[in-house]
Amino acid sequence: MKTLFTLSACAVASCLQAQVTSAPDPFAHTFSIVARDPATGEMGVAVQSHWFSVGTAVSWAEAGVGVVATQSFVNVSFGLRGLDLLREGQTPQEALDRLLSDDTGKGFRQVAILNGKGVAVFTGDDCIPEAGQRKGTDYSVQANMMLNNKVPDAMAQAFENTGGPLAERMMAALEAAQSVGGDVRGKQSAVLLVVRGEKTDKPWEDRLIDLRVDDHKEPVKELRRLLTVYRAYQYMAEGDLAMEHNDAAKALESYGTAEKLYQENEEIGYWYAVALANTGHLEDAMPRFNAAFERNPGWKTLTRRIYDRKLLVVSEDDLKKILN
Repeated sequence: MKTLFTLSACAVASCLQAQVTSAPDPFAHTFSIVARDPATGEMGVAVQSHWFSVGTAVSWAEAGVGVVATQSFVNVSFGLRGLDLLREGQTPQEALDRLLSDDTGKGFRQVAILNGKGVAVFTGDDCIPEAGQRKGTDYSVQANMMLNNKVPDAMAQAFENTGGPLAERMMAALEAAQSVGGDVRGKQSAVLLVVRGEKTDKPWEDRLIDLRVDDHKEPVKELRRLLTVYRAYQYMAEGDLAMEHNDAAKALESYGTAEKLYQENEEIGYWYAVALANTGHLEDAMPRFNAAFERNPGWKTLTRRIYDRKLLVVSEDDLKKILN
C-alpha cells in the first residue's frame, strides 16, 4: 500500500476504490459522532468532511430505529442496510457484524451504528492515518485521515462535558475536532441530523433536525449558525402557537427569544412587530416594522394584506402610523 502514496490524490482514490468496491462510492474521509440522549430518546449523527455534500453519503437515521455513520471509503449501502437490520431487531453490534461479514473492502471502512440498545463502531486496519475511535455511554466518535491523533479524544471530551440538547452537544464535538486540527485536507461540508427515539403517527415530525452544509469554507461554523437559526424559528413557531391559544404573554416571550437569537433576520423582527401591535404594544412594534420596511419594501405590501385578512388587528389610524 505504501507505493500508492507516490500517486496523485485522485489516482489514490481511484486505485483504492477499485480494490474496495466496484461501485464509485464516495471518498469521504471524515470525523463524525453518533449519539443518543437517554432523557429524551433522541438519536443523532453529525459529520464534517473535506468532501462535497457529505450528508448524502455518510449520515443515516430513522426515528424509532437508529442512526448510522458510514465513512472512509464509504460503502453507502451500509446506511440503509444498517437501518434495515436494526428495524428487524438486531443490536447495533449484530448489525455491524452482518454488514462487515461479506464486505471485501472491510479494511478501508469506518462505521458506527447506534440505537436504544447500544452503540457499535469499527475502524478498519487500512483506514488512512490518523484514524481512530472512542466509544462512550450512548455515543461513539470516529475519525480518519486526520491531521493528528487528537481528534477522537477531543470529540469525546467535548460531548461528555457539554450540557443542553443533543444537537448542541454533537455540535460541540464537531467544533472540538476542528479545534485540534480536523481533516488533514481541510474543510468542505457538514451535516447535523436528529430523529425521535420513538416513531409517532406523524412521520413528518419524527425527523427533528436535518441541517446540511454541502460546500463551504467553514462548514462547522456555518452548521452552528444554521442550528442557531433553527432554534430561533422553533421559538417563532412556539410564539405562533401561543397566539392561536390567546396566550399573548407566552407569544411575546417566544418571539422575543427568537429575535435575540437571530437579530439580523427581518422576518423574525417583522412578525414579532405584528404580535406586539396586536397586543397593544405599538410603540415597541414600530422600530421593528421600520427596520423590515427599510430592508425590503415588500413588507409594507404584506402589512396591508394581513390587515385586510384581520391578521394585523389595529385601528386604521394605527395602520397609517405603521405604514407612514
